[in-house]
Amino acid sequence: QVQLVESGGGSVQAGGSLRLSCAASGYSVRNGYMGWFRQAPGKEREGVATIDRGGTTTYGDPVKGRFTISRDDAENTLYLQMNNLKPEDTSMYYCAAGSASWSGWKYLARPELYSYRGQGTQVTVSS
Repeated sequence: QVQLVESGGGSVQAGGSLRLSCAASGYSVRNGYMGWFRQAPGKEREGVATIDRGGTTTYGDPVKGRFTISRDDAENTLYLQMNNLKPEDTSMYYCAAGSASWSGWKYLARPELYSYRGQGTQVTVSS
């Protein structure tokens, strides 16, 4: 049984930083296809970042240069370091894992393709 448990969300002022964590069980972050997506009320899911088994990363344009996705294979944990946060980053952030070997760009564009997701962690950025 795959479980993804996010943590690290919260409220910050614009320009601040947060680091999200996603502890995985029943799924190997080292050998999988993982990523983060976000969804705000009334809006569609938006891919934020992905990382594949080879360590290749992809980022959505709104977060490029500000967010960094990484993983700790020993801890089987995925991370999302978010710097220079903006009010438009306010959203529920979800950790997700895929079963198919699609490219990071495909998972980024279509986060509904992930097989598993966590319960989400709220990020609120005030101006």
